[in-house]
Formats: sequence, structure tokens, C-alpha cells
Amino acid sequence: MSQNWQDEPEHRSGHLGNVGGTEPFTSSEDRQWATIAHFGGILGCIPSLLVYLAFRNRGPFTAQESKEALNFTLPPTLAALALNLLALIPVVGSFFAVLATLVWLALAIMSVSAGIEVNRGQPFRYRYNLRWIK
Repeated sequence: MSQNWQDEPEHRSGHLGNVGGTEPFTSSEDRQWATIAHFGGILGCIPSLLVYLAFRNRGPFTAQESKEALNFTLPPTLAALALNLLALIPVVGSFFAVLATLVWLALAIMSVSAGIEVNRGQPFRYRYNLRWIK
């Protein structure tokens, strides 16, 4: 038995594919991480940012779709954070809390619909996207 855990074949790739390496993704791994970037929009911009930073050089579809997801999720995430802070204001806070919930709901619905399309292998472009990251 080898002393190095990386020499063991069962540790080279798991159910998420070869996550820790630097070699290019297979087409299914590329599509999988692109899909995760869009589905991560349910949680805001952090999942798509992590996928973009970690895997943009490993697959062209992942790079394209994680950047698209990041550009889309960043403004609503910032807006929801600001609205949640404004929700702390007495009397009018409940209005801002409702707005924050609506922003999150719209973000979640659009992210899931984009993730479904990307999982089919089709590139997705959000209709309203600022595309700050080029």
C-alpha cells in the first residue's frame, strides 16, 4: 500500500469528478460545474463566484456559464443585502423585508430555470444582466 493518498486510484476522482486537479474537464464535468454555478444562484453570488474562480481554466463551458451566473447574481445579492439591512428600520422595515424576499424569489426562479437549460448542454443568457465581469 502506498504512503501517498494521491497514488490511490479511488482518491483521484469522486462523484463530483476530478475536482482537485488541473487537467481539463470532460464534457460532462464541464456541464456539471456550469449547472452548479447557475443552481448556486439560490444562495446568492458566492457559489457562482467560487465556481468561476476555481474552475474557469478547466472548461470553456464552465468559464462561460459561471461568469454569466456571477454577473447575473451579483447585483440582486447586493440589493437583497441592502434591503435586509433596511428591514431593521422600525415601522418601514417589514416593507423592505418583503422586497428582499421578492428579490431572492426572483433570483432563485431565474437561477433554477437557467440551471435546467445549462444542464441540457445549452448556453444560457439572462435577459437582464449587467455583465460587469468580462
